[in-house]
Amino acid sequence: MTPGLHCSRRELLAGLGSAVALASARRAAAQPMPPAGSITDVGGLRVGHFTDPRRPTGCTAILFDRPVAAGADYDGSAPGETLGVMLQPVSPLEHIHGILLTGGGPMALGATAGVVRYLEERQVGYDWGVPNVRIPIVVGAVIDDLAIGDGRIRVGPDEAYKACEAASASAVAEGSVGAGAGATVGKMFVGRGMRGMKGGVGTASARLGDVVIGALVVVNAAGDIVDWRRGVIVAGARTRDGRDFARSVDVLRRDLERRTTAQALADDPLRATTLVVVATNVRLGKTALTKLAMMVNTGAARAINPYHTQGDGDQVLAVSTGAVDAGVPLTALGAVGAEVVADAIVRAVHSATGLPDWPAVRDL
Repeated sequence: MTPGLHCSRRELLAGLGSAVALASARRAAAQPMPPAGSITDVGGLRVGHFTDPRRPTGCTAILFDRPVAAGADYDGSAPGETLGVMLQPVSPLEHIHGILLTGGGPMALGATAGVVRYLEERQVGYDWGVPNVRIPIVVGAVIDDLAIGDGRIRVGPDEAYKACEAASASAVAEGSVGAGAGATVGKMFVGRGMRGMKGGVGTASARLGDVVIGALVVVNAAGDIVDWRRGVIVAGARTRDGRDFARSVDVLRRDLERRTTAQALADDPLRATTLVVVATNVRLGKTALTKLAMMVNTGAARAINPYHTQGDGDQVLAVSTGAVDAGVPLTALGAVGAEVVADAIVRAVHSATGLPDWPAVRDL
């Protein structure tokens, strides 16, 4: 053997394993995105982004041609939201008029006022029994992107109003736009030198005869993003040298085995959140939509690992435009919807644009 090139069998296997893992990661990144489609394929709704490139950050408004029935599933530990509690089946409020998804964390919750203003100007909302007054119900949901750039630059009502002005029924722009402009993933171990990657906005849909179900997601997850169709990580925490995925669950497993859980773990409340809006043209009431939200949430669990961590504020909103009275089994709709959500999450990271220290899938 050539002097200086001697290595043990263990070292050789470790090196080969690293090379195989790196090659696998590159192959995963090179694979095409999941099937296309857009939440707007459902019909009766419009989506608009506002993106502030200075940080970056932004917001995404979802507006409806008519009031929609809505339900929600809040399984995250620390969801940042407004009026979502009104979507519980016990609330008498059946319909909503708009949704705002935004960066900026809790500091940006007040941005929903911009959507309220936009809708009120157009006489959209509940008749409050007061002359010339309509009350729009706008549900808000936030992700924390304050660590990206200057956290003093945040979305407010004026930016949300601009997102409403931009709303259209055309295919939704994906990637580092709107509420996903500053989104990141795989960030639990940044304190240990294991950096994450760029998240973003993704959308997908499925059409089955006259039934359509679509999803729009903002992926700002603590965990890794998994291409559930092939069972490979496509974005997430990276090793210190940046050449491979750290595989977050494996890191956590080693921490448990070695009793090193006291090591730095970026898992504080509100710091990571995945927002999901699922829409269908099938006529459903609030209770059925609550169940639909619960079912499609399992799709997010297929594409994010770990999911619903201690710091995640994950939220799923489900809406029905009611255009089709198809008598569809809710189980079938939820099963397909879960796959649509999982696809939208993978599309979000494939479409993202990298930032310094936060590469995107395309940068691999």
